[in-house]
Amino acid sequence: MARSTLAALSAATAYPWHRLVRPGDWLVLAGGVVLTAASAALFWQQGAAERAVVRQEGQVVAELALTVPRTLDVAGPLGTTVIAVEHGRARVMSDPGPRQLCVRQGWLARPGEMALCAPNRVSLTIAGGKGAYDTLAY
Repeated sequence: MARSTLAALSAATAYPWHRLVRPGDWLVLAGGVVLTAASAALFWQQGAAERAVVRQEGQVVAELALTVPRTLDVAGPLGTTVIAVEHGRARVMSDPGPRQLCVRQGWLARPGEMALCAPNRVSLTIAGGKGAYDTLAY
């Protein structure tokens, strides 16, 4: 039984799959790759980031232009969260939360990017461009 299985396996590998593929098949495959790349370039553009939206407990505290460097202190239940804006990007500089996940998020520069400081109930969102949709906004 094992010898017949081994013989069938060696017969299947004796005729490689690429001999079954015709030039027209390669053309269809190349066209699909080009169409996918063109779709990504055309439909997934979000435009330039324009402002940083800071919320505390769901209420908008400030909308900061990304062109003007500045820092903002936002008071929350655990303490003060510091947000910095400079040269078209923004980030959470410090937060009193225990895990520092929003600080580790780093600089945010594209529309739709978000840093959540959940324990302190503060969020930073980059807005602008054509608008961004994600699973939270959808």
